[in-house]
Amino acid sequence: MMYVKIPKSRVGALIGKHGEVKKKVEEISGVKMDINSNDGDVVIDESSGDPLMALKVRDFVMAVGRGFSPERAWRIFNEDVYFEVIDIKEFTGKRENRIRVLRGRIIGKNGKTRRIIEEMSGASISVYGYTVAIIGDYTQMEIAKKAVEMLLRGSKHATIYHFLEKKRRENKYRALDYYYIQ
Repeated sequence: MMYVKIPKSRVGALIGKHGEVKKKVEEISGVKMDINSNDGDVVIDESSGDPLMALKVRDFVMAVGRGFSPERAWRIFNEDVYFEVIDIKEFTGKRENRIRVLRGRIIGKNGKTRRIIEEMSGASISVYGYTVAIIGDYTQMEIAKKAVEMLLRGSKHATIYHFLEKKRRENKYRALDYYYIQ
């Protein structure tokens, strides 16, 4: 049994309309979930299926709990797709005002910075509460995580955009090399 706690405000998104999301997760994974909508506790029965799939279900539940819509979190069930959470408090301490400023830096005006990081890295990002959650393959994850951490450490937005552009060019060349070598 694995236990995951998610915010009560996100339980509805995890269950879905008429329980559709929960049913689909159990159908895809073969892993049973018990969701307590009163306190946000989720019990994942790993004995009912593949242990690796149980970990994917745990990551899916955590992703929905960290602000991803179920539609965006389905990616987790793909092979070689990972989920990671960065705690903003590790970069600020507990000062509420500083946390709000850093969340604003990551999101940007009208979501511009978050959107640019997502487009340039290919990863999906959600800023929820004191955390930044990222879903992507290994390369996407590393690029997005580095960009977010650079922002949290105080780098200028232009520096982050240059970093992302450089990484995108490198990945494009790497893909071309792979294509021509074969």
